[in-house]
Amino acid sequence: MGQLTDTFDLAPLKLVSGEGRRLDGLVVRLDPLDFGGQEYAVVPSEIPIVLDVSRMTGGGYALRLRFEAGLRGPCMRCLQPAQPVTTVDAREVDVPGETAEDLTSPYMDGEELDVRAWTRDAFHLALPTAVLCRSDCRGLCPECGIDLNTADPDHHHERGPDPRWAKLRELDLSGSSAPDEH
Repeated sequence: MGQLTDTFDLAPLKLVSGEGRRLDGLVVRLDPLDFGGQEYAVVPSEIPIVLDVSRMTGGGYALRLRFEAGLRGPCMRCLQPAQPVTTVDAREVDVPGETAEDLTSPYMDGEELDVRAWTRDAFHLALPTAVLCRSDCRGLCPECGIDLNTADPDHHHERGPDPRWAKLRELDLSGSSAPDEH
């Protein structure tokens, strides 16, 4: 396992303009996250990352972060265990003294890179909209709650009458309640 880190000081790399380095062996710990009201564990909790650092002309850095991690918890459709894996490839640029938001990284403070915050945010942004056990998960039957992934393919329920027509069903149209004619 690599070196566990929250921040990384770029100054000791002593990069000159146009020079870059690939840093392997860094590990970042991510806490479980609340996703859709459910807590999911990050797997692995200590994530090996690859960090590419390039020094730009005129100062500043171009940064690239890559890793894979998954979430472990219940599927949002069928409640069975799920562990989807997400691949992250994130980039940041930081040019000191720039006022343009897209040229300053919120993860840089001088030469210090907040690797943990960047890893957490990049992972959250890359996550799918739903945690599923598999991409074609059919979920639970809304009538009886059976897992539709394991249910008989012919599983279905008879539809009850539409409640919007209930008052019309109360009408007696047989003619027996017609008024007497004299």
